[in-house]
Amino acid sequence: MSTPARTLPGGTWTLGDLTVTRFGYGAMQLAGPWVMGPPADRDGALAVLREAVDLGITHIDTSDAYGPRVTNELIREALHPYPESLRIATKVGATRDEQGGWPPARRPEDLRRQVHENLESLGLDVLDLVNLRLGDAEGPRPGSLAEAFGTLADLQRQGLIRHLGVSNATAEQVAEARSIAPIVCVQNMYNLAHRGDDALIDRLAADGVAYVPFFPLGGFTPLQSSALSAVAARAGAAPVSVALAWLLRRSPNILLIPGTSSTAHLRENVAGAGLSLSEEDLAELDGISR
Repeated sequence: MSTPARTLPGGTWTLGDLTVTRFGYGAMQLAGPWVMGPPADRDGALAVLREAVDLGITHIDTSDAYGPRVTNELIREALHPYPESLRIATKVGATRDEQGGWPPARRPEDLRRQVHENLESLGLDVLDLVNLRLGDAEGPRPGSLAEAFGTLADLQRQGLIRHLGVSNATAEQVAEARSIAPIVCVQNMYNLAHRGDDALIDRLAADGVAYVPFFPLGGFTPLQSSALSAVAARAGAAPVSVALAWLLRRSPNILLIPGTSSTAHLRENVAGAGLSLSEEDLAELDGISR
């Protein structure tokens, strides 16, 4: 399922029939503070997107809720007409309120509207991948996704979406989604300190389904941060480099989408993810979540 890439760490993975680099780019940070409004440096944001493509990245993650509309419009301005190899994944299932919150919007009419808004703002006739965002800002929440996911499956049958995935989902919701329509990825919070999805990742890998973790440094305790920093210091690298490199080593179906609004930081992330970790490093890192 995965093949070596020439320049980016981790090689490639196939999402259904779409080949992407395992090292991708998450566009959320291109919007203004709290993912609201335009960026302070619009030219800088456009430069980051162009640099990502120049580096060989072929997987960009976005959502029309970022801004709202801001990141999608930046992507379109920077990259349209899109390179043939570029794949854009988006999310639906939440909107924004005036306080900067993320209220759910998963009724069938909400989802149909969001899909069409993503098509319009990205300048596409078909969306490569649409993830259904579940839960809330605190994390996954139990409950059936049948109506919402069934709506997206209908839009897929209409030819508006190539592939489907779920985000912020429980293992039970992943299973329910797969009973309705095939999925090509699951996008959840997962990192060295938060490994509740270990079993899910392994099951998905066996089935050829990608797992896309977000917040690679989110939720670390001071003690866990110290342990990570110790490994990073020994390797002569930044903690985020170690965290990204560990994720790529964790399983071949893990795809990275670290975000940044800086071209220099983007290049640092790419280089860092290619860090070579020793068996001693890996054993020490595996102990962080215990």
